Formats: sequence, structure tokens, C-alpha cells
Amino acid sequence: MVGSTMVSPFGGGHEQVVFCQDEQSGLKAIVAVWSTALGPGLGGTRFYPYADEHAALADVLALSRAMAYKASLAGLDLGGGKAVIIGDPRRDKSEARLRAYGRFVESLNGRYYTACDVGTFPEDMDVIARETSYVTGRTTAHGGAGDSSVLTAFGVFQGMRASAEFIWGTPSLSGRRVGVAGVGKVGRHLVGHLIEDGADVVVTDVDPRAVDAVQAAYPSVKAVADTASLVREPLDVYAPCALGGALDDETVAALSARIVCGGANNQLAHTGTEDLLSQREIVYAPDYCVNAGGLIQVADELDGFSFERAKARAERIYATTLDVLHRAKDEGVAPSTAADRIAEQRMREVGRLRGVWLP
Repeated sequence: MVGSTMVSPFGGGHEQVVFCQDEQSGLKAIVAVWSTALGPGLGGTRFYPYADEHAALADVLALSRAMAYKASLAGLDLGGGKAVIIGDPRRDKSEARLRAYGRFVESLNGRYYTACDVGTFPEDMDVIARETSYVTGRTTAHGGAGDSSVLTAFGVFQGMRASAEFIWGTPSLSGRRVGVAGVGKVGRHLVGHLIEDGADVVVTDVDPRAVDAVQAAYPSVKAVADTASLVREPLDVYAPCALGGALDDETVAALSARIVCGGANNQLAHTGTEDLLSQREIVYAPDYCVNAGGLIQVADELDGFSFERAKARAERIYATTLDVLHRAKDEGVAPSTAADRIAEQRMREVGRLRGVWLP
């Protein structure tokens, strides 16, 4: 088992990037810590079949930075961290590999807390916890928060309500047509909130089983073949809830929706995407603002988990999103710029009291 620490070669300002490899278990992982100015980095572990190590590194660097901003905007005393395990979770996940990963997390001595992400689940966190105490998002049987997608979806719904208030003067989605791309963990819960609120929902997913499960639970939901078809549907709201980069130039050009608000991380394909959204008068609710509910949920474990307390904190995403959108309008900037400014101001003002976090 070997590990190496480096400063990011991408000039991204990461405090620490750790490459982890254990030959016996087959583990290849990367842990990235963007900032610990507000506290230890907390972020999920993504288990994904990346094409190569460079793709994995690019993903973990972007994700960890987003986590720092997400924690700051949510008012949490946490920094930004994220991890990726390279491999196909359906084929490569094993107790040995997860426990080897847990030992690497432990070696960081509390500068990074892990949790669930794409390809990992609370049961996996229980295995990782056999080697480290720096883990959240565990099963309820082990005193954890359980499935963090529950409050992720709840927070996205609050952000969507705030966006509707900003555009249409009412926080209700009743009678609005919402397209949800990706109905796995987060998307499935989000559909439930939308149906309960009276929305007309159309979905798509690369896994037909996920679509079947949603339609079995909510028969009124319509399904289309793929994301390209979904974005060409007449929509009021578009909710990307799968992997990042969902908002590329082609997608933005095809959208009829007035609002983009979804659970996926890093939705903007490149730095100019939000300008394209603004030109088409599409309001973008910044992803790291609205999808912070999962982080809030697992972070609550650090205080001894209370679902009601975590849900109350996640409900504040409504007010935060509305503040971001109004600030963007008042300052004549994109919503993500306004959100960045709010997050960075807190990191400066509170972070200067703490500096680099040490256990």
C-alpha cells in the first residue's frame, strides 16, 4: 500500500491531493482537499470507471473545489474535499478494496471526511468505517444519516421553488412541466416532491430500470428515450440529476425551459455556458447552492444525527437560492458569480480566524 501527496499541477489552489494505490486489493484512488479554511474537508467518494487517471484527477479536482463552495454557502464549518476510486463498482467493488481505501482516509488524520457519492452507498461507508473514524453517510443501523440523496433531492426542490418564486412570483411548481434527467438516487426522490406539488413530470435515464421504478411509483410520469429528446420537450424547468457537464452548448440551444435547477454537480460544461443561458433568458440555479442538502445531511452526523434538524437546515436552501438570484440581478452578474462571491466572502471572513485546519 502506497500513497503520495502533491500540490495540484492545475493551479487550482488545492491544499492537498493524495494518490492512493494498494496492489493487493486493486485499489486506485485519489483524494483531493481544496480548502480547510472553514474546517475539515467533507465530500463523497465516487466509484467510477474513468477512462484513465487523468480523467479521474480532473473530476476529483473540480468536485473538491465545488464542495468547498457548497459547504461555505450552506453555512457549514467544513472545507471542501472529494475522492474518486477508479473502477466499475458493479465489478470491482470489494470489502478489501473499500477497507484499503479506508486506511488511506485514516492516514489523513481528519483533514478529510468521506461519504457516499456516485457508485457508493451507506453500506459501503460501514465497510470503510472499519478502518477509519473519518466517515459519514453510514447506515441508520450504525447511527448514520443513511441515504444522503433524500435531503439532496429535498434541497434541490427548495431551490426549484425559490427559482419559481423569482421567475413567476410563486414558489409552487403546480401545473409546471419539469424534465428530470437522471432518476437514480436523487432524481427519483425529486420526482416524488414534484408530483406531490402538482407538477407535470417527464424523465429519462440511461438505465431503463430506473425509469421503470419511477413510473411504477408515479404512473403519471412520462418517459423519453434520452437526454437529447428530453431537452427538446416543451419544459418550464430542466433538472439535470446525473453526472456533470450536462449544460453544454447544444443542450442550452435546445432548451425551452425558463429555469435550470438540478442535483448534478458541475453542470456547466465550460466557463461560457452561463453566458449562453443568460442570453436565452434562462435562469440557472447554481448546482452547488441547490444540491447542498446531501452534504448538510451527512455533516449532521458529526453532531449526532437528527434528521429533523438536518431537514430544517436543508430547508434554508430556499432562502439562499432566492438571495443568490436577487443578488445576481442587482449586481448584473450571472447567478454562479453571485453564489461564488457569497461563498468566498464567508471563506475569507471566517477562514482568516482559522487558517489551515489541523486535527
